[in-house]
Amino acid sequence: MTDTSAGAGERRWHYEDPALGRSAVEIDARTLLGQVMGLVAVAVAFAALGAYLGRDLDGAVGLLAFVAAFACIFGLNAASSKGREQLAIGLLFALGLLLGLAVAPVIADYAETDPSALWQAAGATAAFVAACGAYGYATSRDLSSWARTLFWALLALIVFGIVAIFVSIPNSHIIYAIAGLAIFGGFTIYDFNRLRRADASSAVVIAASIFLDVFNVFLFFLDLFGGRE
Repeated sequence: MTDTSAGAGERRWHYEDPALGRSAVEIDARTLLGQVMGLVAVAVAFAALGAYLGRDLDGAVGLLAFVAAFACIFGLNAASSKGREQLAIGLLFALGLLLGLAVAPVIADYAETDPSALWQAAGATAAFVAACGAYGYATSRDLSSWARTLFWALLALIVFGIVAIFVSIPNSHIIYAIAGLAIFGGFTIYDFNRLRRADASSAVVIAASIFLDVFNVFLFFLDLFGGRE
């Protein structure tokens, strides 16, 4: 307890309890974690809605949805940096809906011909993200140095995917899917580690990053369980 005198005859006492201070920090961290995961869950729900609504769309519309989704990502980051949280949240949900629309024809095809692949991919995604996320959030290490390595690894994966379209590479889709899971597993660990050190102003941006991790991991598992290129 410290004496912070404000003037003659007036004393104000300020209680300092380190234990209480730590509890407040832990509560704030849990609140932020809950907020971010709530946003991710709603974004996933919008993606599922988009996949249902767009089940009869053709590839051209899906491509337009992908382009619009990229615009949402840039808009979301800009809105968040300017403190326009509600707009950023709206763009996050729009991102989920658009990505769902973009992959809707593929999801519909699996639902008709190989529905078990969808359930297996969904279950594997939940377990994979939970394991990677728990490690990233629990570790006390600062994993900021992973960002550049993961970025270049992702670019290399994109190049490999483009080359595999034009050059016959044995089991290229399996290589692509496993490499993608390794890369986005790293991104998931990194993003949850960011969440551990973040404040409320970064909630929407980190939620968008984790949602994109979940979305891509699901597609890579679907590729593996479905056995298609």
